[in-house]
Amino acid sequence: MSATPYHRLARTPAHRWWRPVLGTLFILAGGVFATLAGYMVVTAAAMLAGRPNNVDGMASFGEHADLALAFLTIAVLLPLTLLAARWIQRRPAGTLSSVTGRLRWPLLAKLAPVALIAVVALIAGGVGLSALTDGADSGLGDPLAGWGPFALSMLLLLVVVPPQAAAEEYFTRGWLLQATGVWFRRPWVPIAFQALVFAAAHGWGTPWGFADLFLFGAVTGWLTVRTGGLEAAIALHVMNNLVSAGIAAAYNQLTITETAADMPWQMAAVDVLVLTAYALVVLKLAEPYASVAPEPSTPPTIPTGPVASPLPAGPVASPLPAGPVASPLPAGSPASPLVSEEGHLVSARVGLPWR
Repeated sequence: MSATPYHRLARTPAHRWWRPVLGTLFILAGGVFATLAGYMVVTAAAMLAGRPNNVDGMASFGEHADLALAFLTIAVLLPLTLLAARWIQRRPAGTLSSVTGRLRWPLLAKLAPVALIAVVALIAGGVGLSALTDGADSGLGDPLAGWGPFALSMLLLLVVVPPQAAAEEYFTRGWLLQATGVWFRRPWVPIAFQALVFAAAHGWGTPWGFADLFLFGAVTGWLTVRTGGLEAAIALHVMNNLVSAGIAAAYNQLTITETAADMPWQMAAVDVLVLTAYALVVLKLAEPYASVAPEPSTPPTIPTGPVASPLPAGPVASPLPAGPVASPLPAGSPASPLVSEEGHLVSARVGLPWR
């Protein structure tokens, strides 16, 4: 029986050259519209309530509300991407998750602890190498926020980070990889393309930061093709952002805006080793899972019911905005859908690799 690798799942009998293009435009246009609408509504409500301005000069309900809004405007990519696959490409939305047509939760649960260890090793190694090479102050001696504020911040992060990180993965390692894969039998061009978009969407900081973001996108893209699904990429992205933001929250620095694009060479050097080790472990743990799906002989039947979300039901609603490829907006205006200034927060002194 012939088989279809992950990056070729969008090339169904219903495929036409214009479907990936139209789907991409649908996702980006919907994301921009929802982002602008969300910021306008929240800002107007804050102005009517007499709230003070935030650091961007816009009326705000506070840093936690700004943080939630920024993450949720990124999370909009999730439903938009699923809808684009179903409505425009005329294929099951679950084929974005994996070759099995669904997110493989047992594999995701198996990889989550591995991703956590990898992120901790990256941060510890990067901070340690920075201290050894240039005596950089890690900032770990700064005053802590306290258990109350930290717990409140972590509760918020646990709600908004998973859909934000998953949405970026579904758009880049999912939609873009498969949309490009319809034209290439081998996965290398699709992997490189989505990795480049992912790095560019986070902005330009240092050459090392840009290279690290490209490497992160390339490695997770390769793992997505090899394992046949997004589980490895989602696990690493979620853990990376949770740990990075969690440390920033512990020092009450969630309003500091820096991304992995700004990381120094020390962090990038350590990340090469960490990503390599993570990939090797993932390949071993994912061996029991299929990496290819049966080649469809007829157009897939498209169910008429509501789109099933690949994330567990939770307090965060998904119809929101943004995408990992949008032009930066001028200062003082809402941040771009994927690269929200408030959405990529990190301690400037600790140098956390927020993605």
